[in-house]
Amino acid sequence: MPFATAFPELFLADSATKLPTEAAQRVVVSGSHGGRYPGFLAALSRPRGVILNDAGIGKDEAGIAALGELDRLGIPAATVSHTSCRIGDAGDMIKRGVISRANNLARANGIAEGDLCLEAALRLRAAPAIGGTPDPFGEIRREIKLENRRRVVLLDSASLVRPEDAGAIIVTGSHGGLVGGAVATALRVDAFAAVFNDAGIGMEEAGVARMKPLDSRGIAAFTVAASSARIGEALSTYAEGIISRANAAARRLGIREGEGARDAIQRLVRL
Repeated sequence: MPFATAFPELFLADSATKLPTEAAQRVVVSGSHGGRYPGFLAALSRPRGVILNDAGIGKDEAGIAALGELDRLGIPAATVSHTSCRIGDAGDMIKRGVISRANNLARANGIAEGDLCLEAALRLRAAPAIGGTPDPFGEIRREIKLENRRRVVLLDSASLVRPEDAGAIIVTGSHGGLVGGAVATALRVDAFAAVFNDAGIGMEEAGVARMKPLDSRGIAAFTVAASSARIGEALSTYAEGIISRANAAARRLGIREGEGARDAIQRLVRL
């Protein structure tokens, strides 16, 4: 029996970036990280409850930052551990995910750390759909002006990439995983280089899964450690990130694990 038929009160989405109206009044289980922006997008859909990926929790607990905001809005929410299932894959979450954190409202609905994701989601079906309206969230897209011949574009989410970003160095706050495991989601344009957060790397190294397909396209790509930069914040990736993984194309350009992202990017702009 198809999952949607067996559990119609649940709505599975590999990414929270484009939740349809059908998600309203249902429990949203999304493969997105549990940072502020995915939480904001999930809240817009007026769900009964939300479960996201904790993305390694990371610097300043940015990977679970949505939980407090969703609490304030009257929405029970939880995250699954990045070590229990693949980030960006809601189907894997529902099969293998284990709850790592829960907000106060989720706890009031019987959710606890260590619960299986499916069990938690089914329990949240009983929660009343009374979520408030989230404050407007201006996800940041900016360009760093450096003396170089390459643009450096900072995007808090890779979903903000535009056709004109082809050939640029794209620095994101997004996780380095493939949404739904699809290679086509690695990056929508042929950038010169791309930077992501490793989301704690996690189950089956899903947090760095974009590296290989970008390599095959000749795009230098690397991730910064979730412990070094706040996931969901491109400026933190650029200014604070420490490189955790680099693909072969990046290594050929001199990028090395353990160095600061800012230093690496400032070298790349001269190429």
